[in-house]
Amino acid sequence: MSIPVFDDVEPLPACGCEECARRRLTDSMARDTGGPATGATARVVVVAAAAGTALGAAGTVAAAPLPAEATSFTTGHAVLAAAPGVAPAVAPLRLTRDQIIQRARTWTSAKVPYSMTAYWKDGYRQDCSGFVSMAWGLGTSAWTGNLADYGVRITKSELAPGDILLFHNAADPEHGSHTIIFGGWVDDAHTAYTGYEQTVPATRVQTTPYAYWSNSGKYIPYRYKYLAGGSSSGSGSSGSSGSSAFPGASAFGPGANNANVTRLGTMLVGRGAGAYYKVGPGPKWSDSDRKATSAFQRAQGWSGGDADGLPGPTTWSYLVLDKGRDIPGGTARSSGGTPAKAPAYPGPGAFRPGQTNDSVLALGKQLVAKGYGKNYTVGPSRTWGEADRRNVEAFQRAQGWTGRDADGYPGPETWRRLFT
Repeated sequence: MSIPVFDDVEPLPACGCEECARRRLTDSMARDTGGPATGATARVVVVAAAAGTALGAAGTVAAAPLPAEATSFTTGHAVLAAAPGVAPAVAPLRLTRDQIIQRARTWTSAKVPYSMTAYWKDGYRQDCSGFVSMAWGLGTSAWTGNLADYGVRITKSELAPGDILLFHNAADPEHGSHTIIFGGWVDDAHTAYTGYEQTVPATRVQTTPYAYWSNSGKYIPYRYKYLAGGSSSGSGSSGSSGSSAFPGASAFGPGANNANVTRLGTMLVGRGAGAYYKVGPGPKWSDSDRKATSAFQRAQGWSGGDADGLPGPTTWSYLVLDKGRDIPGGTARSSGGTPAKAPAYPGPGAFRPGQTNDSVLALGKQLVAKGYGKNYTVGPSRTWGEADRRNVEAFQRAQGWTGRDADGYPGPETWRRLFT
């Protein structure tokens, strides 16, 4: 499985493609009806010439002074009048960090299919920059070449939930360009974070290596310009900053959905709870999180309400500060808290189509323990299959490898890194 190519391309004013033709037609319809488009047309009228481009005319028209804002019932945005013959501009929404993440979750919950040309029912284009445009409440589907105009450049240390990581390949915009929403750190070392992104085949949220699986050094962090109630310090009310402080009981339990849950699961896997996660830790609280937490609590000798599977300040501090005992029988580390010795590499022949052996099963279990088991539908088995190969490939790409070094077939170095 190859890394998807993200093709966010700015439409040219005279472009004759179907999307641009539909956009010009819809803008014309909006002018003819004397107001903002509704229904299917709402998705494109907002991209009109706030910059003064006259649609359907030979020249340009200077925008008139902006009057008081009127609210569009179709988008909730402030619609700003412009010069005659020019479609109205739309003011970006002022949003809190929590609101940005909640808006992003509407697409991850709906699993919106990826498309460069289709528009979701909320009016935004179904590609990566359209997704960020929706979450940021821009009122228009920006592209990777102008998303930065709506943000303020920040540093890695300032990243907080609701910020984005953006890579615009200016030399070849059609290849490699991508953007992803930062949901919070999942480790103290700030090597991985919860990422919300629009990608093939559909919107997803998952633990992502910083800055991304590919072109990692080319991603730039940005903060939304119109952030409401945000903190410039990089802390946010949703998600984890990597601090050792307990985030509060409300961050966990049924209905919880935040980066702290991902961080909890990741720490538990590191203490031997990998077998409890079929597809790896994630931001949505699940029975796997409860069982894994309870197993860790019991490993400390706790019982009753002290081992109910809901992390409190003591459980959290044991995990964050690497205290106490690991879960007995766990695969991530030995019971003494030191890295377990990797089993002997069985050779490449053990991992080929149709091969059935204990090494395949051990590999699969370790992939799950490391958080790379999402392609398993029923869990690892002793028979090598495509799900194994895809999970290995994801792990290899997380190491920064490409090409034949990330073909999904474990060699000695892949094996060593998996088991250490």
